[in-house]
Amino acid sequence: MMTPMTAVAALLLMMLQAPTPMRSIDKGLDSQVDDARQATVRSAAEWEKLWKQHAGERVRPAVDFGKDMVVAVFLGSRPTAGFSVEIVGAHADGSALIVQYRERRPAAGGITAQVLTSPYHIVSMPKHGDVKFEKVS
Repeated sequence: MMTPMTAVAALLLMMLQAPTPMRSIDKGLDSQVDDARQATVRSAAEWEKLWKQHAGERVRPAVDFGKDMVVAVFLGSRPTAGFSVEIVGAHADGSALIVQYRERRPAAGGITAQVLTSPYHIVSMPKHGDVKFEKVS
């Protein structure tokens, strides 16, 4: 039988491991960020700078930096079609927020369009201190 204290501890552990809610802001294959990188943005000024690097003069989506932050994964320039990236989840691990992303590559030996792509995914989520990125399969 579970004691009240054990039940509270179990609930707290579940809350710490619960996925962090997120909202997809922009995702696609044509970022102007040519180098592979991950980014965490915590202010409107940082957001304006990153968005301009990523999308030039395209209208920047609104983010409430009073409660949210932006995280992004850019794969950089790729030589063919068939590459993509998706932020698939985030969860607290101690004091850090682990942002998980999945990268897709074209099948070996497959036929792909010979076109440069720059895959990316940008999401907003509740603010958190330390952020780490983890590639998952």
